[in-house]
Amino acid sequence: MRIKPVCFLLLALVLVSCNEYNKILKSTDRDLKYTYAKKYFEEGKYNRSITLLEELVTFMKGTAQAEESLYLLAQSHYNSRDYYSATEVFTTYYNTYPKGEYAEPALFYSAYGMYLDSPDARLDQSKTYRAIAEFQKYIERYPQTERGEQAKNYLFELQEKLAYKELLAAQLYLDLGNYMGNNYESAVITAREAIKSYPYSKYLEDYQITILRARYEYAQRSTLLTQPERYRMVLDEYFNYTNTFPEGKYSAEAKGYYKEAQGKIDVLPTN
Repeated sequence: MRIKPVCFLLLALVLVSCNEYNKILKSTDRDLKYTYAKKYFEEGKYNRSITLLEELVTFMKGTAQAEESLYLLAQSHYNSRDYYSATEVFTTYYNTYPKGEYAEPALFYSAYGMYLDSPDARLDQSKTYRAIAEFQKYIERYPQTERGEQAKNYLFELQEKLAYKELLAAQLYLDLGNYMGNNYESAVITAREAIKSYPYSKYLEDYQITILRARYEYAQRSTLLTQPERYRMVLDEYFNYTNTFPEGKYSAEAKGYYKEAQGKIDVLPTN
């Protein structure tokens, strides 16, 4: 089988490039290595630039290239989509050079890397909390930069993820019902705390209807002696919902709970 000229040329270029890279790795000339680390970065060969820079940043301390080399290492990790490592190096840069040439973008990208690494709402949100803290720090220190508005949008998006996680928790308690305890009350408490924590969330109506559902389900499953009081709590939550969301998307459902609760109160004996 004959190798096409174009394929042969490409193979030759790859071999030359590998030989060049291996020679640079073995070199003891740090300035040469740094030149090539920047060259590989510009060419998008981030793994190569990372390998060289991780060796060089320690030796660069105290030199004119110290800041740049550390920032370049962080950007190399970021561009290779290793957001965890990028965040760590960006944070190291910012803590080392809080007034450095790249301090502002370093702080932004440390937060943005955590944002990109933030997991699904159903999972542990430690990274989300950390990203929020970093964006808040960025907004406080650089409120007028062009990235400031981006930071605010990312911050709000992360807070909405936490708000959604609380909604999922409240709904889970509601689904558990009376299993191993009064989970209806836990659903109510969780939703109310979420309303306090995220007063501008798009999930406010979902929190409120979850509370109403929990009150209704609990009243239904209560003894005849306690039902009148608990159905009155349903009415209270119905009015809370309709006063807050008079044209709410769950209005028909809420009205059904109201009619059912009012009907029960009218016929049940009172203490």
